[in-house]
Amino acid sequence: MKYAPRLLKNAACILACLILALGLLSLPPSPAQAASSKIPRSLGPTTKVHLQMRTGERAGTIIISNSARTLDVVLDRDTVARYKVGIGREGFTWTGTAVIGHKAEWPSWRPPAEMRARQPGLPKVVVPGPHNPLGARALYLFQNGKDTLYRIHGTNDASSVGGGVTSGCFRLTNSDVLDLYAATGTGTKVIVRN
Repeated sequence: MKYAPRLLKNAACILACLILALGLLSLPPSPAQAASSKIPRSLGPTTKVHLQMRTGERAGTIIISNSARTLDVVLDRDTVARYKVGIGREGFTWTGTAVIGHKAEWPSWRPPAEMRARQPGLPKVVVPGPHNPLGARALYLFQNGKDTLYRIHGTNDASSVGGGVTSGCFRLTNSDVLDLYAATGTGTKVIVRN
């Protein structure tokens, strides 16, 4: 009989597990489970299309048009892969030539001091994940070996792609940025036009 309390306790645990497994009783969601139900589950649509277009640029070059809100990757002399892209909002568009100086998967986001001054509620850093505005991948634009603080990146809000919504960065759906990231190396030339 000295094992009876332990057997009773084990039987109660087994019964509780069976009740939960059969769905006869459910536990309230944990805070993590409740929060995860609000996490975006889609990578967004793919907007990539192939177009016949002569650019005069070498294969691999990225050409961004702020006015058309497109990002083209030169595939060969006569063909580009075109993606829809979100651009800088009024007063925040950027033009110039840069190179991909760094690439990151599920990057952290560190809003620059100037941005935090304009928007005091911004944190100093946002960890990687579904609420990070850089999305699944980021390509960092450099000029003369220095980070411009502009990025080509994904988003967890696919509806914002195609708009003038950023502080100068170029935003693609996560589906598109995953595709672009895989096909683009550091050192790739990026031309940004009006």
